[in-house]
Amino acid sequence: MATLDIEGFALRGGESWRSPWSSYRWLRDNDPVHRVDHPELGRFWVLSRFSDVIDAARDTATFSSAQGLTPGPDSGVMFEDGTRPIVMMDPPDHTTMRRLVSRPMTPRMVSPIEPAVRAFVQDGLEEIPVGREIDIVEVLFKPLPSFVVAHYLGVPPHDRTRFDGWTNSIVAANATADLESAADAFLGLFAFGSELIERRKAEPGDDLVSLLVQAGEDAVSAGWIVGFVFTMVTGGNDTTTGLLAGAASLLTERHDQRRLLLDDPALIPGAVEEFLRLTSPVQNLARTTTTDVTLHSTTIPAGDKVMLVYGSANRDERVFGADAGELDVCRRIDRMVSLGYGAHHCLGAAAARLQAAVVLSELLSRFPDFAVDLEAGRFASGAYVRRYESLPFTARP
Repeated sequence: MATLDIEGFALRGGESWRSPWSSYRWLRDNDPVHRVDHPELGRFWVLSRFSDVIDAARDTATFSSAQGLTPGPDSGVMFEDGTRPIVMMDPPDHTTMRRLVSRPMTPRMVSPIEPAVRAFVQDGLEEIPVGREIDIVEVLFKPLPSFVVAHYLGVPPHDRTRFDGWTNSIVAANATADLESAADAFLGLFAFGSELIERRKAEPGDDLVSLLVQAGEDAVSAGWIVGFVFTMVTGGNDTTTGLLAGAASLLTERHDQRRLLLDDPALIPGAVEEFLRLTSPVQNLARTTTTDVTLHSTTIPAGDKVMLVYGSANRDERVFGADAGELDVCRRIDRMVSLGYGAHHCLGAAAARLQAAVVLSELLSRFPDFAVDLEAGRFASGAYVRRYESLPFTARP
């Protein structure tokens, strides 16, 4: 997909994801409420400054998620009653459903999985040969999020291989919006989700599917639970992969910042926030205005789609200073929008942070002089998530 001129906004994908930062800065400085007349998707608007993006993210009454999270026609119409995913709900329905699933995903409830995550990462690093180039995305950064999602959904160990296969196909298809290419994976995961519901009725565990089944069909339908499984798969995998690969890239570019983490590993949890800010795996998502909105002397009509460009907001010099585009692992960050904000704050935020902290600590401990080949790294298709599809990695002795 070609990149638009710097003076504008592009729905990116593949190679055009490599460096959107100059375009974002132009938008922030010159056209913070940018109008796009897309030949296929029609008119939509682009918000690029931090204050505008975060205000819109938390104002669910004015900026609705119920008509879908992408520009163009209402994507919510494809869902039957009772099966609309939680990410396409507004309060109060969203509040009710989120209350059902949020408790197991809090930081306190997520921490017990750390030993399993650390063992998974250590095993993965153990398989990496010293001095020979491998694809770190394929070896570790893609399998780890799938392992964590499977854990929270209660996928039995003997089904993990099948689950990983479906996950890989669905994530790839979701990135390109070519869902037909993963038809078999969708059917397989749908059937598996239905089986898992029946299994958890008879043998409940402490996973999210069991929690939803125990809530009863009056609270959530079987169709909604299966839809929630799909939401976890598509929302919890490629985003974390983007964070992990992006962090490895930044540490290859900035050896001075890597040295700070090597000298003081206690900085790693705080550094994860900086990596989240700079990588912003979900670069942009849309909302729909429920009333006319006027920002910076521009009026957005009711019913129009509005893109919230998280990747631009997180690099806004008005909030993060003149060096907003630079890595500073000691930076104090009060707020950012990498994981959403307000009602739609990412359900898996604590799990993503845990994975990043464990990967960074284990990777730096085992291979302190690792390197990734930035120019040879290949970005995935898809206009909303910026992530490496492959990233050559060398573990130096």
